[in-house]
Order: sequence, then structure tokens, then C-alpha cells
Amino acid sequence: MRVQSGVGPIEDDGAAGGVWLTPSVTEPVARFISGSPEAEISSEFRDLAKRHILDTLASIVACRDLEPSVLARTFALEQSGDARRNAVTILGTSEKAALIDAVFASAMAGHGAEINDFIPSSFVQPGPSIVSAALALAELRGGGGDAVVRAVVTGYELAGRIPRALGIDNLRRFNIANHGIGPVFGVAAAAASMMRLPEDRIGDLLSYCVQQASGCYQWLLDVEHIEKSFVFAGLGARAGLQAALFTEAGFRGVRKALDHPAGWMGSATFTGPGSDADRNYLIEDLGVRSELPLTAYKRFPVGGPTQPAVQGILELLPEVDVADVERIRIEMPGRWEAFRDAEMPALNLRYLMAIILLDGELDFVGAQSLERMHGDAAVRALMERVEVVHDPEQEHAPGEARRESARVSVRHASGRTLEIFVPYVVGFPSHPMSRGEVEAKALELLSRPLGRGKAEAIVAAVRDLEAATEVSSLIALISR
Repeated sequence: MRVQSGVGPIEDDGAAGGVWLTPSVTEPVARFISGSPEAEISSEFRDLAKRHILDTLASIVACRDLEPSVLARTFALEQSGDARRNAVTILGTSEKAALIDAVFASAMAGHGAEINDFIPSSFVQPGPSIVSAALALAELRGGGGDAVVRAVVTGYELAGRIPRALGIDNLRRFNIANHGIGPVFGVAAAAASMMRLPEDRIGDLLSYCVQQASGCYQWLLDVEHIEKSFVFAGLGARAGLQAALFTEAGFRGVRKALDHPAGWMGSATFTGPGSDADRNYLIEDLGVRSELPLTAYKRFPVGGPTQPAVQGILELLPEVDVADVERIRIEMPGRWEAFRDAEMPALNLRYLMAIILLDGELDFVGAQSLERMHGDAAVRALMERVEVVHDPEQEHAPGEARRESARVSVRHASGRTLEIFVPYVVGFPSHPMSRGEVEAKALELLSRPLGRGKAEAIVAAVRDLEAATEVSSLIALISR
């Protein structure tokens, strides 16, 4: 036995003529996925899954008419809008397309803006792709609400665990986006649960996930949130569902792709010097501990790391004399330059500070407006007075959980200064939203386009989802 950096012990296997990665992960993952349709799931995890289903549906409805959603929907309808077989609803609409096309479009809508859920420890946003796939398969094949809840629980596990197993630093160093990889495996696991794929076929499923796992941090250069919606949601929805459908159709592959020394996880990307791969994380307490408590909600329609600064300026707002503002300073941890210089409005802190001061609130549409960011002279002038800097003291220590915080100070020309430190925003895993808070957020997003009565009916339907024998009525409720 010898030790290879980043992956733990590796044992010789004479029959295979090589060395195998340990611990073996394929069998435990296969048992977990294949057993999910009958597994005992705690009431806590069931309730969390339903909260994230509701949060995702609210995001889909709210983002329905944004450009990423419209483009994906148009593409899906042009590809298969006249499908006679395997047609399902594009969520948020009454239009139908073939299964993969419809799920792709639904997922793109779910991440059409910065309002859906995310797992900060894994850098993935699981809801749009996993929920879209689970509901589509239930609609097509007559699955009930309990199957959907189980599929979501199963999918979130793989989506959250795979990036940590590969190594967060590894992925960043090699310009591979966790955001694209995690949901591929998450959707495949959720779909396999819905399809009841047997344990001896899950190895094939994982192999086709490996071949389609993709995405790079180039999404940070995206300006219009279209490529980002694809990387974070559309890619995983399409590829993960396709992997499951391939497997169901009899496609076979490398069944030990995650364990073989010449397989995906054995590559130098994940095993070289300085690797932070953690294979144990993929299977440790699988089926006992859940990634769901590690999954965050976005309180505001902006990127996760920008949330604390947004909350800070909103809390200071009643005391701010906008006409007298001389300088706004934001101190934050992490990749502060990305949120100072972002070309995407919902990620640019200078833009967000400006529109909040000018409007007296943060508007969902305004937070996404590229036109206003570049074309509003008052906004541009105020952006020049906002500085974003790094604060090392807010960084988490090695081994500690990632956190998101900000210190916001507003200096007036008169000399008056206001300051606030926001250590967290409710919704982050360290301070999760309650069910009531998740439902209140959903009601706010759903009521604008659908009306209060329909919004309340959607909340009630998701709360009692496990009792539903079919999901068509829920899908119809969010359609317009």
C-alpha cells in the first residue's frame, strides 16, 4: 500500500495491473441512489427538500421573462415543441417540449437571475436543475410528490458532495467550474431515483456523468447572465438527465470510473501535488448526514457574496442623505475584486449600492438591468463614489466553514459617517431561513406575476407535496 497526495491510500490490484483509489466510492454511491425510493428519510430532511423545491419554483416564476429564460424556452420549442412523445411542461409556462429540452429550459429559468439556492461550501446551485428534472419525470411518468421529494434529497447529496470530493482548490486551480460539475451528478442521481435504476447500473450512470461533467470559471467574464445560467443550471440539467436516460436505455460504460486509477478521479488534476481532493467526503455518512442543511437561500436577488453588503446599505438607508454622500466603502472577504468589477449587474456591488441609494429599495428587475448599469448617468456617477476592498480579518481560518460578511460605511460631505457590520445574512447555512421565512420569500416572488391567491395555493401545495399522487396540478399552478 502507498499514499498518493490528495486521495488517501491506494492499493495494488494485480488483476487490473494497476492501483485503485481508496476508499472505493462506487458501491456506496450506487447503494444510496438505488435505495433512495424506499429509504427512510427524516422529517427534517423532507421539510428542507420541500423548502428548496418551493424556493426554486418561485425563482422560475420570477425569472420567467428574463433573457436567459426566454432564449432557452425559444430554443426548446424550436427543437421539439411539436413533440408527440415524451413531452413535458416548461415550468412557469403552459408550453411543452420533449423531456430533455423542457428540463433544460426550466433549469435555465431557475437561474435566470441571482435568486435561487446555493451550497456555499461546494460552490454549486442545485435547485434549478434538480427540481426541474424531478418534476418533469414525475409529470411524464406519473410519479407522485413523495417520489419528487426523495429525488431532490438524493440529488442534492451528489451535487454537494462531488465538488468537495474532487477538491475545491483543485477545481479552481484548473479552471473547472464546480457549478457545472456538481449539478450533472445531482440531476443524474435524482433522475435515477425517479426511474428506480437498479444498483448494478449506477456505475454506468456515473460513467456518463464523468464524460459530460464540464464548465469553467470563464462564467465570471459573462456579462448578460446567459452563459452563467447555462453553466450553473442548463448544463447540469441536460447532461445529468441524459446520463440517466442513456443508462435506462441500456448504454454501458466504465462502471468503476470513480475508483479506477486510469479513471476520472485518478487524473493528475485531482491527485497531483497540493491536491485538496477528499474522496471520503463523497461517501461519509451518506444517507445519514445531508447536504440540505448546508444549502443556503438568497434573501436578495443578487449574488451570494454581495448579500451582506446589500443588507448593510438597506439597513443604513433611512439615515443616509443621498445628496450628501461623498464615499461608500465596502470591506469584505473572498474574491472582492470580482464583485467590485463585475460586468454582471447583480454581482457588481458598486452598481447595487448606487441603485439602492437612488431608488430607496432593491428592485428585482433593477438588480438585473445591464442597460441601467451602463446607461443611467446618475447611477454611473454614484458608482464612482463606491469602493470595495478586501478585509483579511473577515476571512475564515483554514478548515473553518466559508462565511460571507461585509462592513459598509457611508461618509457624507458634511463629515457625518454611518457604519454597519453584517456578519451574515439570514439564509446562509450558519443562520438558515425558517420555513416561514422561505414561504414569505416565495410569496413575495410569486405574488407579483401570479397574484396573492395563486401564490398561497402554490405554497400550500408544496407544503403537502408528499401527499400528492401527481404533480400536474402544482405544475399548472405556476404556469402562465
